[in-house]
Amino acid sequence: MNEINPSTKGKCPVMHGSATEVNMSNMEWWPKALNLDILHQHDRKTNPMSADFNYREEVKKLDVNALKQDLHALMTDSQDWWPADWGHYGGLMIRLSWHAAGSYRLADGRGGAATGNQRFAPLNSWPDNVNLDKARRLLWPIKKKYGNNLSWADLIAYAGTIAYESMGLKTFGFAFGREDVWHPEKDIYWGPEKAWLAPTDNPNSRYSGIRTLENPLAAVMMGLIYVNPEGVDGNPDPLKTANDMRVTFLRMAMNDEETVALTAGGHTVGKCHGNGSEELLGAEPEAADVEDQGLGWINKTQRGIGRNTMSSGIEGAWTTHPTQWDNGYFQMLLNYDWELKKSPAGAWQWEPINIKEEDKPVDVEDPSIRLSPIMTDADMAVKMDPKYRKISDRFYQDPAYFSEVFARAWFKLTHRDLGPKTRYIGPDAPQEDLIWQDPIPAGSTNYDVQTVKDKIAASGLSISEMVCTAWDSARTFRSSDNRGGANGARIRLSSQKNWEGNEPARLTKVLAVLEGIAADTGASVADVIVLAGNFGVEQAAKTAGFDVIVPFSPGRGDATEEMTDAQSFEPLEPIHDGYRNWLKKDYAPSAEELMLDRTQLMGLTAPEMTVLVGGMRVLGTNHGGTKHGVLTDREGVLTNDFFVNLTDMGYTWRPADNNLYEIRDRRTNQVKWTATRVDLVFGSNSILRAYAEVYAQDDNKAKFVQDFVSAWTKVMNADRFDLV
Repeated sequence: MNEINPSTKGKCPVMHGSATEVNMSNMEWWPKALNLDILHQHDRKTNPMSADFNYREEVKKLDVNALKQDLHALMTDSQDWWPADWGHYGGLMIRLSWHAAGSYRLADGRGGAATGNQRFAPLNSWPDNVNLDKARRLLWPIKKKYGNNLSWADLIAYAGTIAYESMGLKTFGFAFGREDVWHPEKDIYWGPEKAWLAPTDNPNSRYSGIRTLENPLAAVMMGLIYVNPEGVDGNPDPLKTANDMRVTFLRMAMNDEETVALTAGGHTVGKCHGNGSEELLGAEPEAADVEDQGLGWINKTQRGIGRNTMSSGIEGAWTTHPTQWDNGYFQMLLNYDWELKKSPAGAWQWEPINIKEEDKPVDVEDPSIRLSPIMTDADMAVKMDPKYRKISDRFYQDPAYFSEVFARAWFKLTHRDLGPKTRYIGPDAPQEDLIWQDPIPAGSTNYDVQTVKDKIAASGLSISEMVCTAWDSARTFRSSDNRGGANGARIRLSSQKNWEGNEPARLTKVLAVLEGIAADTGASVADVIVLAGNFGVEQAAKTAGFDVIVPFSPGRGDATEEMTDAQSFEPLEPIHDGYRNWLKKDYAPSAEELMLDRTQLMGLTAPEMTVLVGGMRVLGTNHGGTKHGVLTDREGVLTNDFFVNLTDMGYTWRPADNNLYEIRDRRTNQVKWTATRVDLVFGSNSILRAYAEVYAQDDNKAKFVQDFVSAWTKVMNADRFDLV
């Protein structure tokens, strides 16, 4: 009989840490280490679909009319386990779509409805999303039926649109094409707070100074989509709330008219739920017990449904007929005086004074009972803020205009992060060009590419000038909302051509040459910019001994000033670029952390980032022509010298100044090169060093060139959705 080793007695002989225990992660052991997880999101290993699955092709097979009929039927069916208010799920489905789309923010394009990320933490368990898990479960039979032809992202966004249609709104249209993610998007920064709904006057708040909201955030506190419905930090004050609304909606690229329309339209139907005690609710989905099967906020001691449902804590409907699209919101808001009261759950809400009995909405379960309507502090802001009030009065006097503005604003809300109109799929996608879609006219392919390259070769432009201009034009692309990129050549327009990161003096010189070539050959300026960058890479590779042709696809168009909403493009202005070794100023995040953020937005992987940085350095593309990190004596030649010299133990590395280091010869102690943190991180971080060592190998010179060309082409074509 074998003896039991005392050191292992009573221990489970399987790996711990995934579910039963929490092991210390590398980042917990070494919190100052560079975390590359942002670049590993949505790895193929998390995706259950086959490698050749293409959702955008699958959704084209969707029977949209049948889906629409099923959603219309759902609005009044399935009343068993989670009965609808007044027998209609419209309000719940609208809130589902709204809260999915409403997490979008313009500053970095993250959030929004385009990925179906509401299925995962933290969004599935945010306090503001309480009970939306029930809405997704009600939709499950439809998702199950249509399977791979319909993503959760599309279904969640579409459910609210059909809900409005079923209640009488003429919607503006709908486009499919949103692809699901299969893992929580941990790279999204939702705020610094360590607690849900933490007051904004605490030291860890997202606010500073005189209520200045930290970028890129849009919501007022952790766990909310927009503003606090009870008022700033739960203290009712409609004018202060109006200020929060204006900032929040502006950061979603919504103006005052759209803000009022969305607030009013969202509250024309449905109700708030606060007829009970929040303390009776169980844990949120991510913390719920296994037997709850992913449902959260379950009231296991009382009824918890119908008139006893708990969500926001505010209790009541806004209008007399909460399942009808009408002008009842403004009729109620503007024709009555309102006073502050507490809901049964203890939340602040506004209720009308001396309301007529016939204006009261009926109880959700018993139509013989009429109850007082309510308004949130945000609703009162729409009435009391002078600018909002002027818009509200017009909407009240012209219901048709209100319906049209709302329908367009709702479409914008649910499609803002889907990308340009060329990505829209489905029979109900509107044909009208909208400026927020960043329209670009079709480009010509009827020109001779070689002729353009010959003129570029004879132009006298340097490799650095050509590569920098193409890079600056393309680097604005954001995979988060499919905005920016080289297509459209907006780098030549008034806002972008003056951005500091684009080196206006150098850019003006280069554009003058490339625009002339475009005019002479019939190519678009956008195509010529990219083709010049490609030519520069080819020449640099040829000098290094490698004959390569950088892939090129003509057909980019040139946008005009009239096609460009300059204000909404302001957030795309670079304030740093690790690839060109540039920081506009010092920031709280390190230079290498900023580079990771930009890399993720561009849709690049860690190896692609590595090879691009090494190549850009030796090509001499640093902002302002600095020599930091140009670890080569053959600048302008596409060699692997950056990696060879970074990993050469014949050198030592010493701090010299803020974000500046000296690389000295170990024998002579003479300074050979200078470098920044972004350069040295490829030698200091263990993962990035592993990649750097691959490219430093003697047998990988050709691989380096090939991989650089591949990554470069990916950046240049990132916004060519017609090539996918």
